[in-house]
Amino acid sequence: MFSKLNNMSNRLTNLIAGILLLMMFLMAIFSIRDDTFTFDETAHVAAGYSYLSQKDYRLNPEHPPLIKDLAAFPLLFLNLNFPEDHPSWLQEEPPQWWVQFDFANQFLYHSGNNPDQILFWSRLPMILLLLFLGGCIFCWARELFGPEGKPSASYGAGNKAALLALFLFAFSPTFLAHGRLVTTDVGAALGVIISTYFWLKFLRNPSKKTIILAGLIFGLTMLIKFSLILLIPFFVIITLIYAWLNAKKPLVNILKYIGLALLVGIIGMVFVVWPVYQHHILNYPPEQQIRDTQFLLNGPAVPESLIKINLWMVEVPVLRPFSQYLLGLLLAINRSTTGHTTYFLGEISAEGWKSYFPVVYLIKEPLTFHLLTLIALLYAAWLIKKPFWQNTFWRTKNWIKNHFPEFAMLTFLGIYWLTSLTSKLNIGVRHLLPVFPFTFILVSSAIIKVISNRGPTSVKLTEAQPLSKFKYLILGLLLLWQAISVISIYPHFLAYFNALAGGPNQGYIYTVDSNLDWGQDLKRLKKWLAENKIDKIYLDYFGGGNPEYYLKEKYASWWGKRNPDELPKGSYLAVSATQLQGGRAFPVKGYDLPADYYMWLYQYEPPIEKIGYSIFVYYIK
Repeated sequence: MFSKLNNMSNRLTNLIAGILLLMMFLMAIFSIRDDTFTFDETAHVAAGYSYLSQKDYRLNPEHPPLIKDLAAFPLLFLNLNFPEDHPSWLQEEPPQWWVQFDFANQFLYHSGNNPDQILFWSRLPMILLLLFLGGCIFCWARELFGPEGKPSASYGAGNKAALLALFLFAFSPTFLAHGRLVTTDVGAALGVIISTYFWLKFLRNPSKKTIILAGLIFGLTMLIKFSLILLIPFFVIITLIYAWLNAKKPLVNILKYIGLALLVGIIGMVFVVWPVYQHHILNYPPEQQIRDTQFLLNGPAVPESLIKINLWMVEVPVLRPFSQYLLGLLLAINRSTTGHTTYFLGEISAEGWKSYFPVVYLIKEPLTFHLLTLIALLYAAWLIKKPFWQNTFWRTKNWIKNHFPEFAMLTFLGIYWLTSLTSKLNIGVRHLLPVFPFTFILVSSAIIKVISNRGPTSVKLTEAQPLSKFKYLILGLLLLWQAISVISIYPHFLAYFNALAGGPNQGYIYTVDSNLDWGQDLKRLKKWLAENKIDKIYLDYFGGGNPEYYLKEKYASWWGKRNPDELPKGSYLAVSATQLQGGRAFPVKGYDLPADYYMWLYQYEPPIEKIGYSIFVYYIK
């Protein structure tokens, strides 16, 4: 009888999980209907299509190819025109950074292709990848926190923790926003969770199967995003600690695991990264690769020794794929250390702020999630009970040994957060997405234990008590609050800000760029012009759409540094929030570019219309 109830519980759990993922799919797929390409997407999509159709990696080398390949794969069946004679593809001169965007613009809007059709089919694989990530979070949480040694390991706490983690994911505005876009951030989150999962399986049971699987998954992860190079020190740390904790002769075991870990890394790089990059450079001339490498790495942040190594590798045929990989990695490191011009809390800087990621994390995520995280942290502190300085070493050692997956997750969170706080590349909460899956899992587990009255010495969940029912009611109300707040902003998930920040209408005061305005609302501006019978509008646009393509004769170009007296009286001016805030910000020390060219627009506040929270429309009197 108990077995039947157990199976019924699992079926119900799977059904609820399926419904959550279906809801996420529907919100994601229908919300892109009126979107235009966002800023980074155009370069990714065009580059991915060039990789698959031309086997040439001259475009967008600062990102690995896997996500771009997945997005471009459906496009191979659309019979698209490829502008192979355009100067942006021929690149007779060394490529400036903007060449990839010039090529993307030509490919999408000036080659007879349908950009809206390309947008849908290139985003569809991203949405499927998003759902796969949700499935991974659900399955690992259920496996991790279900009772051990039973065929139905998802029963009880595992089911509840898995469903809560999946809910937090499915109703995460950040995942809903970026999981629909052709960018590498959601893929990076997926790479972290699956590579860590298989690495832990390898540590527990270093067999041929687990070693090969861990190696292949590691290689695939290295093809998603260069920031995932942080997995290497992470894996080194947890491997050394695991080997030390689980051996009578720690030194011998550590040496053994070091050798096996190197083997895993070699499998990933040689049998995954090398062949993928080799395929992508088949038609990329070596002399052009040398020229491009010299030009792109000509910067103060890249050591001369690494440039020489990279150029030497290009000249060795068998190492050419690795040289292209190293080029991209160096470009990514260079960008994170040199920074990017960003607006934040009324200021503008290219150096970044240490407070940037904590603040955007605080205001861009639902308050329910923050409350649950706070409860989980307080619960963890309560579990310590004794003063932390008593028997600290042995208590910590025993906890790590008995909760190694959770320890691994916490270790990664610490490494990634520390790196993010020191990075100068402050352009969006999306860069924190790799920390979300582990946070969802850990928080969900703690919340279920709190609700179930599970103490620090409990082995199994106790029977539900009256207080537990009240706790579940409170949890249900909090989750309902989160669901309503996220659904209510549909389809503008990118513009989500919680109540602490004043909601999406006030978000632009704090931050812009990929946190709010990435150019997604250009078609909505076109619709507004038609509804209001406006024949002409001046537009300062930030994004991946093409105003001339969508607005046609109604479009008049505008840029912030133009004299406002050039605007005729009675005209309409539309300004993307990113451009607007960048032109009325206070420059921090060391920033010497103009930053006050839109101050004059304060006299026209509030704007007569906001298009999807990201384009501000003013009537010039």
